Amino acid sequence: MLLVAIGSVLLGLALSWAAVRHLADRLPARRLVLFTGPLGALFGAYVTHAALGPGHLLGTLVGAVLIGGVSLSLLLLPAGRRRLAGRPLPF
Repeated sequence: MLLVAIGSVLLGLALSWAAVRHLADRLPARRLVLFTGPLGALFGAYVTHAALGPGHLLGTLVGAVLIGGVSLSLLLLPAGRRRLAGRPLPF
């Protein structure tokens, strides 16, 4: 289980680094994104491990990446709107 946790955190960190690199203009602060990816992947590994049970290393890591990606996608801002410092987004 420790190997799954370390692997999921590393995969989440890689996923969040790729998101920061490619979608920097649509994401909030870099520190928040780099924190959310590994945390989401760790939560995803926990949920997937609870659903599949022990002995499914690859399936657990795939679930960790999927849920980590979903948690990162919740941070995305719409493409047409850019957030200005100190001003709320107009809805």
